[in-house]
Amino acid sequence: MAEDIPGDVADADGLDPEALGFMCGLEVHQQLATGKLHSRQPSTLYEDGIEEIEGCWPSAHRRLRAARGEGGRIDIAARFEQRRNRSFVYFQSPNAGLIEMDEAPPLEHDSDAVEVALTMAAMMDAKPVGALQAMRKTVVDGSNTSGFQRTTLVATHGSIQTPTGPVGVDVICLEEDSARKLDTRPTSDGEQVLYTLDRLGVPLVEVATAPDVQTPEHAKETALALGTLLRDTRRVRRGLGSIRQDLNVSIGPGVRVEIKGCQDLDWIPRIIRLEMARQLHFHRLANELRAELGVDSLASHRDLDDADVEASVAEMVAKNLPFKSTNLSTNFAKCKSEMVTKSLADGAVVLGLSLPGLAGKLGIKTLDGGGAQLPRLGRELASAAKLAGVKGIFHSDELPAYGITEEETADCAAILGDCFVLCVAPQWQAELALEGVHSRACLAYHRIPEEVRNVVVRKGSPEDGTTTAMRPLPGGARMYPETDIPTTPIPRDTWTAIKDQLPPSREERFARFATTSLSENQIAALITGELDDYFMDGISGELALPEKAWASALLDYGTKNLNAISVAIHLRESGTITREGVEPLVNDAESDDIPTLIAWMTAEAATRGFEPADTGAVDAAVAEVLADRADFVAERGMGAMGPLMGVVMGKLGGAADGKAVSAALKEQIQRLL
Repeated sequence: MAEDIPGDVADADGLDPEALGFMCGLEVHQQLATGKLHSRQPSTLYEDGIEEIEGCWPSAHRRLRAARGEGGRIDIAARFEQRRNRSFVYFQSPNAGLIEMDEAPPLEHDSDAVEVALTMAAMMDAKPVGALQAMRKTVVDGSNTSGFQRTTLVATHGSIQTPTGPVGVDVICLEEDSARKLDTRPTSDGEQVLYTLDRLGVPLVEVATAPDVQTPEHAKETALALGTLLRDTRRVRRGLGSIRQDLNVSIGPGVRVEIKGCQDLDWIPRIIRLEMARQLHFHRLANELRAELGVDSLASHRDLDDADVEASVAEMVAKNLPFKSTNLSTNFAKCKSEMVTKSLADGAVVLGLSLPGLAGKLGIKTLDGGGAQLPRLGRELASAAKLAGVKGIFHSDELPAYGITEEETADCAAILGDCFVLCVAPQWQAELALEGVHSRACLAYHRIPEEVRNVVVRKGSPEDGTTTAMRPLPGGARMYPETDIPTTPIPRDTWTAIKDQLPPSREERFARFATTSLSENQIAALITGELDDYFMDGISGELALPEKAWASALLDYGTKNLNAISVAIHLRESGTITREGVEPLVNDAESDDIPTLIAWMTAEAATRGFEPADTGAVDAAVAEVLADRADFVAERGMGAMGPLMGVVMGKLGGAADGKAVSAALKEQIQRLL
């Protein structure tokens, strides 16, 4: 019974995961820094938006339809997408060829991508499959020109370690990334979605964990541990969008829901807790509705559901909630809502749907203590409607509002009853939207639907941690073998060689710095920035670069012009060029050959005045400046050092190392005081 389930929906942070039967697993998708998976095109990503692309790149217009899987069934998610009546425009980026346009068969797996995926599997102590068999996974949202995504199982039964405990890794897959959405436009016969193909085919490693995550906070730990392990290969892409986390969340009174769009790890616990509150709310609402209908309550856990009871309730709900849309356009001919009047003028209609028995159950917008919207049925109905491409709905619990008057609300109630929904859209689209609303309203008497949901994002970050429905949760019918790509065996010696040459773990990377003179902050910055391998190569290489100077240079300049930076640091520390000469010489360097760079920088330092002044010249310049400004030194003491540094450097014409000038100034001022 609902009252036996503990927890306050308005206090999501106070919910007890264990008491609610919490289960959670993660799916992490990481882009690899290799070429595309099946086309040998580079994985270049462009930052151009629709304004720069449209009219400049070739494009193609397509419609996609769902196909039957290997078992002869059409996947539920694919069938749903097809009903949305959308069309797609694909802009062909410079790194998209016939394969990306689905006009040529795919090539076999990129060998580098396979090696990286197997390396990751070995780092998770997973078991590789005997051979790589590409599969087609039906996708009809337009993000793949072919209507499916190619995905290949690489390994199973791995694990990762987290501070809270181990988490199993069920599968590791290698798959193609999707096309990048540019824009969405309404048309008279359905929504048009615009994509660019630069990202399509970029290799992704997908890691799906077992449901071993113990708490919402543990989910964040797990995502961080997985991301760290993948980056430790040093063969993955970095930057916004290069790694994505999906959450599979359920509580005993609810069902598994997949949540996408969890980009910010800090938001993961909050997103999960709000989903727990949502599932708990709708379990209680279902029992409230069932009590009013006079039928058996939902069990406190999904495993206790009785199929016969649920079928009986569904039959009774169908009788009480029949689907019948009513055209109410004439009732809104003089509506004061600008949105309604403009839509009607453009040929739209106002359709109404009666929802008897749900008055007062749809709810109005209310926030919890953390500023997140509390779950309400009206929002779920709006999400269901929006999947048809409409902007939203009006429902009786929130009217009069939005320019719809009390009189118009009363007119609708006289026709539709005390609970109703209105949709303003083209006839076909309004019908489809209200079908979605009706279906979701009927489900309010049952356990929540299994579905894919998306985090609500505003200005690039989660608005409040709540989610909206995207599509039904896909089933097994969406997957079938890819016949254009040959099966590729994984030789035992290949797997052995990969295991013998694993990259260092994060702990091993930190351990390498135990004998260095760097601070903890410098070490952490080098490892986080993936610069530690370059650091080790520099201090142990032919130039034997000094530790602190080389670490600072890497953190300041990164890896661009790496050899030029290392030569400049070597020459600066050996007294050949000044500190001020490092940056201009590095920027102007054209060669990447170390002997050539040494000769060129040495000559350029002499020509440009970047040769350090000798010690005697520095001491003489400092003494002269101090003599001229004796009163200033007497007044300021050691505080005169800063202002006088520039004076001395100017006197030396820049031909001195700042360190040497500073040391000489300090020594001579101390002698004067």
